[in-house]
Amino acid sequence: MVEVVKNNVVGALYALLAMGIYATHDVVVKLLGGTYSAVQIVFFAALFSFPIVTVILMSDRERDNLMPRHPYWIALRTVCTVITGVSAFYAFSTLPLAQTYAILFASPLLITILAIPMLGEKVRIRRGLAVVVGLAGVMVVLNPSVTEFSLGHLAALVAAVCSAFVAVIVRKIGNEERSVVLMLYPMIGNFVAMGAALPFFYVPMQIEHIGLLLIISVFGIMGGFLVIKAYRAGEAMMVAPMQYSQILWATAYGYLFFGESLELNTVIGATIIIASGVYIVLREGNSDASSTQPVLQSRLRNETVTSPRASILSRVWFGKTVRSKS
Repeated sequence: MVEVVKNNVVGALYALLAMGIYATHDVVVKLLGGTYSAVQIVFFAALFSFPIVTVILMSDRERDNLMPRHPYWIALRTVCTVITGVSAFYAFSTLPLAQTYAILFASPLLITILAIPMLGEKVRIRRGLAVVVGLAGVMVVLNPSVTEFSLGHLAALVAAVCSAFVAVIVRKIGNEERSVVLMLYPMIGNFVAMGAALPFFYVPMQIEHIGLLLIISVFGIMGGFLVIKAYRAGEAMMVAPMQYSQILWATAYGYLFFGESLELNTVIGATIIIASGVYIVLREGNSDASSTQPVLQSRLRNETVTSPRASILSRVWFGKTVRSKS
């Protein structure tokens, strides 16, 4: 029992450190977003990620070709991953950090909904009510009666929806599809899509900004490996809620670097969303309440091309899937 508690504490600490790195990643995105478009930031950050990810992909020892076994699901996952990246980056560039995170935190709620038709998940009344309450929290954050709805808000919502699709697709085909395929196709899709759009958005870059793009690439991978260590050390029910610590990082970074202050509706809405998300995680930890555990398997972070899913990284790099300990 003592050993389990110790492992859970270690797992939670790894997860907290990962969330701090991810939040720093997003601060750099916001800093660059004041000068460059999300298209340009995503393109070059992903480009700089290629050497790192190539080394990871080279460690995959499974002998097979790179043709997907589920081409239509891979195509949908690729499109959703690319949209998630550019939408999230745009939201971070235009909205206060804490507000962006609060909206993105709706993703686990949407995963619960999408798991019903896509995974055959049965959502009982308690989790169903938690989803409804959580989505009401999103409306509190948006505060449509007072706040003018902007493209940044729309981008954050789109990122949350597409990220939920990506998570459920991975849960659906992940055991049958090669990890290399799951990682490689979104990278290619991003390179093609953002590269095609780049001539319309390109602004010459200063050398120090290129260095910041490199930081984005490195931090995205670093965060993923820390998430892997977190899930290897502790139980998923203890590790997964640590994603919500990003709101604390966002509040501190927003105040220090951008002069942002927390609005009351953001505090109330984020509290509602986080409470609903934590409840869903705890319910999914009960085997009687969930058979597929789609939220517990979502691995803490909205997947983008610069932040690959931790479970896929683990399968490629270590040859095994990150699993919850039970």
